[in-house]
Amino acid sequence: MSADSDSRALGAFLKARRAQLTPQECGLPEPDSARRVAGLRREEVAQLAAISVDYYTRLEQGRVRASVPVLTTLARALRLDGDQETYLYELAGRSDARPRRRRPAQRLRPAMRRLLDQLAETPALVLGKRLDILAWNPAAIALYTDFAALQANRRNYMRLLFTNPVVRQLHQDWAHDAREAVAALRMEAATDPDDPDLAQLVGELSLQDPDFRTWWAEQRVNSASYGTKHYRHRLVGDLTLDCDTWTSPDGSGQRLMILTAEPGSPSHDALRILTSWTTQQPSTDRSEDVSR
Repeated sequence: MSADSDSRALGAFLKARRAQLTPQECGLPEPDSARRVAGLRREEVAQLAAISVDYYTRLEQGRVRASVPVLTTLARALRLDGDQETYLYELAGRSDARPRRRRPAQRLRPAMRRLLDQLAETPALVLGKRLDILAWNPAAIALYTDFAALQANRRNYMRLLFTNPVVRQLHQDWAHDAREAVAALRMEAATDPDDPDLAQLVGELSLQDPDFRTWWAEQRVNSASYGTKHYRHRLVGDLTLDCDTWTSPDGSGQRLMILTAEPGSPSHDALRILTSWTTQQPSTDRSEDVSR
């Protein structure tokens, strides 16, 4: 086939594939009204793939050649299986550039697990790439939410901050904390800008929350490893907690996030009461589920 024919075939494949998907399958909110087209809209695919609507439209119309990073994010956004992904790259004339191996799964370091097990009255989380929540201790469940009750692919600090009502309402100044978290994610994105999982996360949250969309576009960055959190917990009231994060020295990118209160303070007493109500359960490593 000629290059023009290949471009038209690629556009037809993209259009057909998005027609086969529903917003619910892709983690998008329920539509408010009847949809005029079957499946996903062009704008929704563009957001999920973290590309502009104009660029995606030109792809479907065969007026631009897709780059390898764009093909990678489109394959993830459109939920392509192995054969479909191979076909996508062949249509785009990029078959030699198709990723041969997926990124290795994030696996909790044994040392991190031991630290979590030893922190009884101190909420602690292990964060991986994209602020994925790899593990937690019982005190973190008491403070935030029952992570084990969530689907494995939803255990992400950013997703919870923007889409989980319990976690969102916990923050006294949610807008400030969420904006800083977006800046931290933007800083991390520079280390692996072609990560398709990151593109999917950004696309989903951009569609679901206008604040995230605005703050991501600001391109603010933040690498702070400590700070103060002001929470209003539904059971014990106001909490002022110091938040410190330590990065693993092995290059895995895993970080231990610990929240503590000043001894003798009302927050310290409230935190002890809160964690005393938590039934003991082991911290959980979710790396074998979905994390990459």
